[in-house]
Amino acid sequence: MPAVIWFLALMIWPIINMFYVSLLKWNGLLRDQTFIGLQNYVQLLTNDPNFWQAMRNTGVHLLVGLPSAMIIAFMLGFFLSLRLPGHRVFRVIFFSPVMISAAGAAMMFVGVYMPNGILNTLLSAVGLENLRRLWLGDPSVALGAVIGADVWASIGFQSMMFYAALSGISREYYEAARIDGAGNWTIMWRIAFPLIIDIFGVLLMLRTLWILLGSAQVVLLLTQGGPGNATLTLGYYLYQEAFLTQRLGYSQAIAVIAFIIGIICIWLIRRLTRRSYQL
Repeated sequence: MPAVIWFLALMIWPIINMFYVSLLKWNGLLRDQTFIGLQNYVQLLTNDPNFWQAMRNTGVHLLVGLPSAMIIAFMLGFFLSLRLPGHRVFRVIFFSPVMISAAGAAMMFVGVYMPNGILNTLLSAVGLENLRRLWLGDPSVALGAVIGADVWASIGFQSMMFYAALSGISREYYEAARIDGAGNWTIMWRIAFPLIIDIFGVLLMLRTLWILLGSAQVVLLLTQGGPGNATLTLGYYLYQEAFLTQRLGYSQAIAVIAFIIGIICIWLIRRLTRRSYQL
């Protein structure tokens, strides 16, 4: 019974309160609250171009950043699971992004993306000067730059999770496949991947929720949603409305929509991985 009480207090009540606050006009913690029903949602869905820009950018992040991070992390995890010479060193290297704070990683990528930074210098060195950009200042490429930084920050943890899961697979499966002429690429996708589809599903859910909400810190530290609204995401827009403009009721309407999108995404992921994964 105490566990149920704690669950209701720490999990269910905040969700209920989020829905309730979204029905209020509440412009600051010390301001009066006014019940306005669904007006925040009407404003959000019909008369707020920033919201739809945030939805679009978040969709691009999901469609580009999510598969990129998952595929790269899985391939790195599989490489480590082969236990080739030096795999312990690579394990430390692959995990190193996890040990860097968000602020430290952001400063590192500012150095990568600045006009005379590492990326533009490398492009010039290989004769691709025409590809040099103001990576965080050009609306056409800023979102891609933010997604790239977020993918880099995420693959360390995910690759270690894949490595742990793949290490539990019997080597006999791989040896039998090699006898039949299969290479590492075939073994990775035809044997290893189906055997850990449950872990893949869990990490896919966590990564999706992170992109919806948690990745706001990457946007905050690199671009603050700019230039213009080129990198404005759903998570950062929620932060902006809650803590910068102090429209608490409006921000919770954004949170409710993000919550619903998250539930739908989790349901879809579960459907895709249901042969092996059961909630």
